[in-house]
Amino acid sequence: MTLPFLLQTSGSMVPWIALGVAVLFVFWMIGIWNGLVRARNESKNAWAQIDVQLKRRHDLIPNLIETAKGYMKHEKDTLERIVQARNLASAARGPADAGKAEGQLGTALSGFFAIAEQYPDLKANSNFLMLQEELASTENKIGFARQAYNDAATRYNNARETFPANLVSGSFQPAELFELKSEVERAVPKVQF
Repeated sequence: MTLPFLLQTSGSMVPWIALGVAVLFVFWMIGIWNGLVRARNESKNAWAQIDVQLKRRHDLIPNLIETAKGYMKHEKDTLERIVQARNLASAARGPADAGKAEGQLGTALSGFFAIAEQYPDLKANSNFLMLQEELASTENKIGFARQAYNDAATRYNNARETFPANLVSGSFQPAELFELKSEVERAVPKVQF
């Protein structure tokens, strides 16, 4: 092979090499975009799982209050606080807003259960005990779903913010974490002997 032949052959290959690099770059960007879409959808799905549990919690509360009304006639303010907190929590939209509202609802419910301890007949009522157990079970499910959602949201945010995805992730909004904003949850329990 002579030098002119090699120059002539390599000159005709340059456009093909450039085209190949461009095609690989396009496929690479498509892969990044699709990865972001998958991560965002996982985050949305995880939030939907929390939403199911929160709705279950919100549906249990009116039954719990109706059961307690007959026994707790002097605790009208406490029951009204729970209803107000439930209504705010039901109307909350998005993880940050829901976290704040659910924290307030948790505080109201904690106060309710503390007062319910003063009513032995209420504590012995089988319907009240069943609702209390269902609510406790739902609280556990919310906790697990919250962890799963926060994990998915963090993966999505990491994928969105790391290089090279951050070059194309401008239209992908960051996911909010679901953090309960409750004084009761954050308070350190005191142990006394």
